[in-house]
Amino acid sequence: MIDFKEELNAAQYEAVSSLAGPVLVIAGAGSGKTRTIVYRLANMVQSGIPASSILLLTFTRKAANEMLERARRVLFQDSDLHDGGYALASVQGGTFHSFAYSVLRLFKPEGYERPATVMDSSDSLSILQQCREDLKAGKGDRSFPRNQAIQGLLSKSRNREQDLEEILRRDSAHLLPHAETMRHMGESYARIKRERSLLDYDDLLFEFEKLLGGNTEALNYCRRRHQYIMVDEFQDTNLVQARITALIAGIPGCAGSGLREAPGAMPGSGNIMAVGDDAQSIYAFRGANVNNILNFPQTCPGAKLIRLEENYRSTQPVLDLGNSILDHAAQGFRKHLFTRRQGGDLPQLLRPLSDLSQGKEVGAKVSELLGRYPAREIAVLFRAGYQSYPVEVELNKLGIKFRKYGGLRYVEAAHIKDVISFARLVLNPLDLSAFQRVCDLVKGIGPKTALKFHQAMQRGEAKVLEKACAKHPELTRHLDFITRQRDLELSPGLLLEKIVEHYQPSLEALYPEDYPRRRLGLDELTHLAAPYQHLDLLISDLSLDDPLTKDDARDCVTLSTIHSAKGLEWGAVLILDLVTDRFPSRHAMLRDEEYEEERRLMYVACTRAKDYLGLFVPGSLYDRKAGGNVSAEPSPFVRELAPSLYTEWQESFGGNWVRRGAFGGGPGRAPAGTEPAPLPAPFPTEEKAACGYCTHKVFGRGKIVKFIAPDKYQVNFTGFGLKIIMGAYLNMEN
Repeated sequence: MIDFKEELNAAQYEAVSSLAGPVLVIAGAGSGKTRTIVYRLANMVQSGIPASSILLLTFTRKAANEMLERARRVLFQDSDLHDGGYALASVQGGTFHSFAYSVLRLFKPEGYERPATVMDSSDSLSILQQCREDLKAGKGDRSFPRNQAIQGLLSKSRNREQDLEEILRRDSAHLLPHAETMRHMGESYARIKRERSLLDYDDLLFEFEKLLGGNTEALNYCRRRHQYIMVDEFQDTNLVQARITALIAGIPGCAGSGLREAPGAMPGSGNIMAVGDDAQSIYAFRGANVNNILNFPQTCPGAKLIRLEENYRSTQPVLDLGNSILDHAAQGFRKHLFTRRQGGDLPQLLRPLSDLSQGKEVGAKVSELLGRYPAREIAVLFRAGYQSYPVEVELNKLGIKFRKYGGLRYVEAAHIKDVISFARLVLNPLDLSAFQRVCDLVKGIGPKTALKFHQAMQRGEAKVLEKACAKHPELTRHLDFITRQRDLELSPGLLLEKIVEHYQPSLEALYPEDYPRRRLGLDELTHLAAPYQHLDLLISDLSLDDPLTKDDARDCVTLSTIHSAKGLEWGAVLILDLVTDRFPSRHAMLRDEEYEEERRLMYVACTRAKDYLGLFVPGSLYDRKAGGNVSAEPSPFVRELAPSLYTEWQESFGGNWVRRGAFGGGPGRAPAGTEPAPLPAPFPTEEKAACGYCTHKVFGRGKIVKFIAPDKYQVNFTGFGLKIIMGAYLNMEN
């Protein structure tokens, strides 16, 4: 017999040996959640529970297969279980959707005249296109979203169980004028599916729930076969998944009110174990409902609560900072992660002067960390994909290979390529690939026609071009714009701003469903261009890219959104843009539940680090409307941290790093024998308006705003904002 007590810590052993009744396992980050599930599967079989009565529900088929394979290996170790390799063969393990389909194949869905067929995504899009044509939806309206976007919005509405109008109001307000038309498309789509006995991905869950609520035979079948249920990542379940689990287990309260059970059904076993971490519930945009796990003890009478708090990943200083983030949460299961690992440095809180200098400093920090960690053990995490653009440029300059997850690299995003193509044509009007890309924006011009026009430009065939422009007014608009910019000889930053404004109508027409998000990326691009004085250098840096081969793909730094990083770990983790309006996002500041999800996102990001954690808090952010950088407020999640949890470093005006005290003042924590650099002196009272331009060796070119007696100037540096600089350090322009 396997001695599980020897293999597990006390909390894990309690979870593994608790086989009956409702059980909730709160598995903190890095606490061995998967190991616990694996050993519980093995213990069930060793205890004589038939494998065929076990149902393991996960969010990916791969996760279920890996758990079952690991459980088989555990059973193989025991000499008394010679068939350990086969003992788990009859466990039903997989996703909610695959499980639902396995039952719907046996029992016809309610209201369907014949067995239903499952569609793939392309089938769904074909039906939506038919609905669009029948209703003449969006005909002649370039702002009407594409079918794929409508498919996503309808799916989000179902999974969140919210009206489409509410989904649009919260996530895509610019599409609200089309809400009624899209709703009609959704109704037509649902009708056609039923008429043709078709099910899409979301239907599998909702039709399965209807089946369990109306077909006694089907419900009894599930309850007889699945006496023991385990659900992994319970914090990520949506409402219908929680109700399905409750129906099979026979615990109606587990899914809240409104649960309908088939009449006359046999009682359920009540043996359900939900495993997850409320502090890692970060997928509300997919329909995940954190209340499923938060309310489990109240809605499942007699539920046992087990906390896994021993962490096997991180050092204690990293865990202390993560624990502190959760201490300020409005709700949640209180936990205190700890580790038996010895030592570990305090996390670093790094305050660059701006979000642009942040990119350079992250590159420098990654270079430093590469001396201590292999590239695959270093990650840069961020809230939104566009926030990594300055870092991508800097890593490319440094020749550091990286892979990006969750959002395209700036050199891969179509709208970024479009805007860069305009800039390339300003620099070189005969750039063929850039010209073809601009032509692609014009309806009716294909690759062959674009090549023909380009050849005419090379040969100086004015009549051919005049004829082309007469036939395609939009091409005329683009070419005239490029010519004007070439004549103006603008700075790269100002040029990119003008290109983005010119491109805006094309952006809205090409990406009607998400152009506001893409515009953020374009604004970041203009910010990247701001410090450059020469367009050719900007184009070179933006175009510099070293595509990874399959052989070296593993030996590179990871750039990732935090959502894509969940479940992963690295030796060193850097987190960007920890300022209000970026993390948490401005959108999340408006609603308590979204603000708390941002807190959980912060917790997930920090607990990916095994040894080193760096938190970047830029002092200013580029603001296109303000025409420069504006002061940034540190994220409330950072301001809540106790000064003892980190060391703080400030970027000086000279570009060096100075160790300082924590937010809110204090004597600082510099090494013995040193003092933190003094704060800048108060502004002198005698100020005079000034004009003209100057150059600083660190901040580049700037506009002089004021002269401050006796020898200082207030200067607005593009990309860095307002600075007070002694005149001796400025090169004045005539």
